[in-house]
Amino acid sequence: QVRLVESGGGLVQPGGSLRLSCAASGSLVSLYVMGWYRQVPGKERELVAMITSEGRSNYADSVKGRFTISTDNTKNTVYLQMNSLKPEDTAVYYCKREQTPGWTTFTYWGQGTQVTVSS
Repeated sequence: QVRLVESGGGLVQPGGSLRLSCAASGSLVSLYVMGWYRQVPGKERELVAMITSEGRSNYADSVKGRFTISTDNTKNTVYLQMNSLKPEDTAVYYCKREQTPGWTTFTYWGQGTQVTVSS
């Protein structure tokens, strides 16, 4: 089993910055994909950014140039640095980890952290 604990959400003014953290613990394997998703009420959960254990990353078009995903493998933690925040970035942000220890891929989600961008 894998546990993901997110932190770093909160209220920020437009144009401000936040850094989200997601700490993974439990039965971790070295090959993985981790990502940040977000969801607002009434809408589908959408991918914000993802990163592989090899360091390859991908971003939603809406956050390119503003958000940066990174990892610290010594701490089993993935970060999402969010700059130039806009009101439309307001959402619950979820951390996701996918790993394949054998023939099966397992997916784990964090509990979510609220990000509110408002003046």
